[in-house]
Amino acid sequence: MTYPTLIFDLDGTLTDSGLGILRCAQYALDHFNIHVADLNALRPFVGPPLEDSFIEFYGFTPAQADEAVRIYRERYFTTGVYENEVYPGTREALAELKRRGYRIGIGSSKNEPMVREVLRYFDLGQFFDFVTARDEAGIRHTKADVLRHALQLEGIDDPRKALMIGDRFYDIEGAHEVGMPAVGILWGGYATRQEMVDCEAEYIVDTWDELLDLLKE
Repeated sequence: MTYPTLIFDLDGTLTDSGLGILRCAQYALDHFNIHVADLNALRPFVGPPLEDSFIEFYGFTPAQADEAVRIYRERYFTTGVYENEVYPGTREALAELKRRGYRIGIGSSKNEPMVREVLRYFDLGQFFDFVTARDEAGIRHTKADVLRHALQLEGIDDPRKALMIGDRFYDIEGAHEVGMPAVGILWGGYATRQEMVDCEAEYIVDTWDELLDLLKE
């Protein structure tokens, strides 16, 4: 098993960003007079591109979804981004992977400025060699788009030499679309083991220690 490059999802994988995402989705829906009192009802917003969630779950038109994302970001950049915490063991595990010589990147469906702010605020940027995320122009929309860009950015001709690590089926399916193997992680609490089995993740791990063992030297 040789994967010189590891690409991590951010939300739900490295940090527990759920509270900020859910409250910002609630805030955006309030703007449209859609009032959701139970934040748990908004959990599907954690993972996929925001526009897609507003369209799929609330029947928004593309124009309404764009407006909802704008409202969402109003709160996210001032408050929501900080309603977040790094999962226990994350820093130690990333430091160990760096020690082992892996090239480590981020591949997120979150908007790139948001990703960089999270990494800055929690002092996680030191562990990453590159960051790929959704761009402002909307060219990189899906997880597959983001991962394809990461492969190009890193000059990786064989996608089987890179490993995607994420917490939702979007991560696994995006990796498979570009020919990458993937690890489904369960410490984040946003997916079940069955979800990872159904999307045919090559590996499934419950803890950081299991991932480190999987990627042992």
